[in-house]
Amino acid sequence: MAGGSGTRFGKPKQYESLGDRRVIDWSLEVARRISDSIVLVVPAARVGDDEPLADVVVAGGDSRSDSVRAGLAALPDDATYVLVHDAARPVPLVEVWQRVVAALQEGARAVVPVVPVTDTLRERDGGTVDRTRLVAVQTPQGFAADVLRAAHAGGGDATDDAALAEAIGAKVVLVDGDVRNIKITDASDLALAEFLVR
Repeated sequence: MAGGSGTRFGKPKQYESLGDRRVIDWSLEVARRISDSIVLVVPAARVGDDEPLADVVVAGGDSRSDSVRAGLAALPDDATYVLVHDAARPVPLVEVWQRVVAALQEGARAVVPVVPVTDTLRERDGGTVDRTRLVAVQTPQGFAADVLRAAHAGGGDATDDAALAEAIGAKVVLVDGDVRNIKITDASDLALAEFLVR
């Protein structure tokens, strides 16, 4: 998933330089090691760009969920599992991807990598939240292909695909993520990613 406009970052962060390549290339290289086929979802203006690590390049939609649906429409019909990964998480942590795939192969229908919440959390109108009940969600999120297709069939919108899968009754299995699997939101995140990929 690389269809974002980078509103908070100020420009499409997935095309920024990170080490000796673009942010997007780090995720594509890990996906190539794990996957049989890669569908890359990009801004419409980038559909014609050469992307040798992707098998198919499609234009994203107005929302993240619209973009996932565009990617799903380009998937091979015989896909068994689908991993949805945000290009804004470029640190190449192959073991996180492998844990997601392993859970699918063991029978899970929807899998999400997570990490514990370490900050104290407070509600705006007062009171702290028990952080031991919470986890932070990462990508790649993995699904049985039929589950992800069904989750998106109704055209719903969510910040992650697991929420849509839960809405149709799928049980979401949690696996260990990695605190280094950061999401680039602003320039300081890009600087940290630069350190991590080194």
